[in-house]
Amino acid sequence: MLKTLRSQQAWLFWIVAWLVLGAGLGLRDPWPADEPRFALVAKQMVESGQWLFPHRGTELYSDKPPLFMWTEAVSFLITQNWRIAFLLPSLLAAMGTLWCVVDLGRRLWTRQVGYYAGWALLLTLHFAYQAKKAQIDPSVVFWITFANYGLLRHLLTGPNWRWWALGWFAAGIGTITKGVGAIALLMLAPVALAALLRPLHARGGGRWLAWTAMPVRAGIGDPRFWLGPLAFVAAVSLWIVPMVTAALSNDDPSYRAYLNDILFRQTAGRYSNSWDHHQPVWYHLGVMLSMWLPPMLALPWALPAWRRRLRRIDPRYLLPLAWWALVIVFFSIPHGKRDVYILPALPMACLMFAPLLPGIVRKLWPRRIALGFAAVLTFALLGVGLSMWFGDPKFEAKLIADRGFTDGGRQLEAAILAIGAWGLASLLWFGRRRPIHAMASTLCGLWVLYGLLVTPVLNDSSSARGVMTRVAERIGPDAELGLVAWKEQNLLQSRSQTTTFGFVMGWAKQLEHGLAWQKQSPARRWLLVQEPALPDCVDRSKIELGGRANRRVWWLVPYAARANCPAAPTLRPHEDDPD
Repeated sequence: MLKTLRSQQAWLFWIVAWLVLGAGLGLRDPWPADEPRFALVAKQMVESGQWLFPHRGTELYSDKPPLFMWTEAVSFLITQNWRIAFLLPSLLAAMGTLWCVVDLGRRLWTRQVGYYAGWALLLTLHFAYQAKKAQIDPSVVFWITFANYGLLRHLLTGPNWRWWALGWFAAGIGTITKGVGAIALLMLAPVALAALLRPLHARGGGRWLAWTAMPVRAGIGDPRFWLGPLAFVAAVSLWIVPMVTAALSNDDPSYRAYLNDILFRQTAGRYSNSWDHHQPVWYHLGVMLSMWLPPMLALPWALPAWRRRLRRIDPRYLLPLAWWALVIVFFSIPHGKRDVYILPALPMACLMFAPLLPGIVRKLWPRRIALGFAAVLTFALLGVGLSMWFGDPKFEAKLIADRGFTDGGRQLEAAILAIGAWGLASLLWFGRRRPIHAMASTLCGLWVLYGLLVTPVLNDSSSARGVMTRVAERIGPDAELGLVAWKEQNLLQSRSQTTTFGFVMGWAKQLEHGLAWQKQSPARRWLLVQEPALPDCVDRSKIELGGRANRRVWWLVPYAARANCPAAPTLRPHEDDPD
């Protein structure tokens, strides 16, 4: 009987996880800011066969290592469908992260604790939201969590030198996925400090040094210890060595610039001298208290429990909690901060909550808070949906104008109401007797219905598919299209023979090249120009509205409309900005 219950528990969790994270797969195209960029790079890899050096249009793309784009490209080669391929790596990475957390909880505590950790992670708003996006972060979270899994398997349940090496190897793969992948190795910091202070403990250094005797198995004196660092170097070398070799042997200076940018400016330079996303030092604390719900609702009861276990020098808590704290400190130092930066700490945080949750969820106030959380979310969605359906709020009018909805936003309103109705049904079905189930059902329904109902409605305007489809139909199959002040989604979704004139290049320079290109074949060539980059010399009566997408307006400019423009038109300085 017990075995049957355990099997049902496992089946329920993994089926729900696939539904929550996979709902909507294949129903939308890449959305800004990052998704179209990575999908475009992957698409160009497949089409050109140039996989080592990613390109965005005609320029080298050096903001991120290519590993994530490789996974998207491979996914396309397998599925032959970009709508599936661009999201598949994030889905698989999220499922892998869940497996690591569930299995680690099972090995360190019990099977029940493992699934509590899994449910806590799956239901966290931050995790589910990012897992349903095609950004690098879900993949780097998986590699960092897998590295933590391997290190903790060796340190707490070992010795297991195979998992020790795999943990270091995963940290290396995480590093060439996104430079911060190496933060997984901060898990070793408390172990290293304990090893350094252990001689003082041996000489009777007092209770404050008692943690130096914690039973971990770093095995620094064992030659097999060095399998870990060697595995890390091997993983990083899989990309670094061929890339550096090829870049240094190429006479084109753009490859040297790529090398400098990807290895130094985008890593150490971005960390030490952040040029965007400036936030106060406490920013990540706010992210955890708001986006890491509902697990953080249990924090008032978890804090004293963690304190008691740390006093007992329990390494199962000491190592992950210390690592969590070090990650927060690491990302709080630079001025540039984003919510996704600390996402890799979330799986270990959920693992730390998991052993305490069976006792916490039996208490009265945590159950009331869970029910209140589900109720607030449900009635907020119902309120928004009803106000849009029966009223005419200002935010709805702006949304319709920005998105260009032809149905007045009715499909979106119905989708929001459906999500609210699911939440209400969950509250009524489970009621006050099972508030945790009510909260879980509400959140799972939210993400499933979001993927199935909301994303298809927003897709045309969010992905620029609608604009580029209308543009292709207007200019015809024999025409050529030039993009000025373009975004990645425009080139990705273009249905016409398309030319670009640089991306990081200023808009005025792009326009200059575009006008020269159009002049070579005025009858066949059109320019698609973002509104701020449209010069005053263009005859507004002869241009056509290409469409609206991503809160931007695009204009189709035939040759006749710009016949009086000089060869190098000027733009207002604040508009000549590729961002």
